[in-house]
Amino acid sequence: MVKKINPILKWAGGKRQLIPEILKLIPKNYNNYIEPFIGGGALFFYLAKNNSIINDSNEDIINLYKEVSKKPSSIIDELKKYKNDSVFFYQMRKNIPENNLKSACRTIYLNRTCFNGLYRVNKKGEFNVPYGSYKKVSFIDEENFLSASNLLKKTKILNKDYKFVLDKYAKKNDLIFLDPPYLPISKFSDFKRYTKEQFYLKDHIELGEYFKKLDKMGCHIILTNSNTEITNKVFKDFRIKIIKTKRNINSNGSNRKGEDIIVTNF
Repeated sequence: MVKKINPILKWAGGKRQLIPEILKLIPKNYNNYIEPFIGGGALFFYLAKNNSIINDSNEDIINLYKEVSKKPSSIIDELKKYKNDSVFFYQMRKNIPENNLKSACRTIYLNRTCFNGLYRVNKKGEFNVPYGSYKKVSFIDEENFLSASNLLKKTKILNKDYKFVLDKYAKKNDLIFLDPPYLPISKFSDFKRYTKEQFYLKDHIELGEYFKKLDKMGCHIILTNSNTEITNKVFKDFRIKIIKTKRNINSNGSNRKGEDIIVTNF
């Protein structure tokens, strides 16, 4: 049995807890796997399908995946120099890396040491999540990291708008997994501050139109989002499954339960 690849990043809002439900929906046969909002890539790494197409508007994340595909050993060696303490953390958060490799290392380091693995930026695009104060932090599982690198070498990695990716690459019988920044369930929710450009209500509605377009093309589509009146309205013409989930990023333990939806056209 082939050992499954774990995501490189610890990702708030990641799809690990939904994977058992999503796997029930994966078609037995499909052509390319396309994920236009890759983020932490939990499903991508789990499926580990060669010649996949992944994309994200977040430049740091895409730079990380490109560097991991090219220079895994150099990243491992560089990360061994890093320290898990607040002084080093805030220096890393403030400083702009001098090259792509160090930028990739910085992304991994901040992700592993910041509060709850959040990726949040201000309007200038500056990472602004505080130090997590975790006593034990592992920056990299070397064996898993090298497996991830081998997969990424066989993957097309893009830093484009999701619409460009779908328009250019989606074809009949492809499997498209859409995991956009979630529609906030309250005014305190912050999933949309994932890039400085953000992802607004109009973007979710537009994504719904792309879902319909892909459906007409004959693609297999799986989409995840928060369970809200709006998301249910946008995808009312398709199959919607409601899943109970945990919200690990909420500081109030009583508010860490929520509901996601999984939308499919098959």
